[in-house]
Amino acid sequence: MTATSRPPHLAVALDTPGAPNPFDAAPYVRLARLAERGTLDFVTLGDTFARPGPDALAVLARTAPHTERIGLVPTVTTTHTEPFHLATAVQTLDWVSRGRAGWRADVSRTPAEAALFGRRPAAPAEALWREAADVADAAGRLWDSWEDDAEIRDAATGRFIDRDKLHYVDFRGTSSTGEEFTVRGPSIVPRPPQGRPVIVVDATEDAARETAAARADVALVAAEDPDTAYTARAALRARAAELGRNPDELRVLASLPVELPAAGDAAGLADLLTDWHTAEAADGFHLRPADPERDLARLVDGTVPVLRRRGLLRRTYPGTTLRDHLGLARPDSRYAARTGKAAS
Repeated sequence: MTATSRPPHLAVALDTPGAPNPFDAAPYVRLARLAERGTLDFVTLGDTFARPGPDALAVLARTAPHTERIGLVPTVTTTHTEPFHLATAVQTLDWVSRGRAGWRADVSRTPAEAALFGRRPAAPAEALWREAADVADAAGRLWDSWEDDAEIRDAATGRFIDRDKLHYVDFRGTSSTGEEFTVRGPSIVPRPPQGRPVIVVDATEDAARETAAARADVALVAAEDPDTAYTARAALRARAAELGRNPDELRVLASLPVELPAAGDAAGLADLLTDWHTAEAADGFHLRPADPERDLARLVDGTVPVLRRRGLLRRTYPGTTLRDHLGLARPDSRYAARTGKAAS
């Protein structure tokens, strides 16, 4: 499928350098609501063990009740984090947001971050991303471990779940230090509204591209020109196909820095996005404002109307979930076949 066969997807980062109080979710709620007014697909919020900042997952969980349609995609690192806890936390965000959760997978690569936990040393990027791929695989299996109709909630009999529709995942993966880790399951949270929350991977670095091709629903690629983005998209789709995936189920977004100190720049941004879309550079764009408090308003009030007039951005959301926004089907549980249903 070509990148121009549908309107481009549009997402925005809410990261603010020297951010406000990291325990105050109010600025992020305000920004997410603004992005929702612009009918953007989703917002991202970064997180890292390397420096102080907001707990992205907690902040976007706080944002969820104050928004209705916008997708919410926090960064959660796979390094030094238990896969079971990570999966259930993202699963919970999908429930809190009624099907609008994503997870931007990332790794922790510095000795200082490793020292915070003291369990293992820092590892090379390639090993960290191989581990991240295994964690994403384990998470997907945990999200599938409850079939969609596993909950009975029968007060008369006192039965809450059908045990035959809960499944051990018995996953074995390899950590970044080469040691095996296991996840038995099942999850302690019912299957998410989306079936599986959307997995996002920044595939700009070569080390992350295999993980993106194998496990991501959305890959982000920082590119300075449309040719670079086009080449990256083609390579990711080709590798996804080699790994047995349908490449049309992978969305590749060009990740672009944005600074809009004047109204004319907002219209100029619309021209740039139009040109990149026409060149089939990407399936959409992940915009990284220099100052979200300033730039996001100018994006929504200046760039969005131009894109809408050109037929490159919807005026209303087509559905209620992040998968709906991205045109991704809701997957069946891979374990449903054990009870006589079709597996995906």
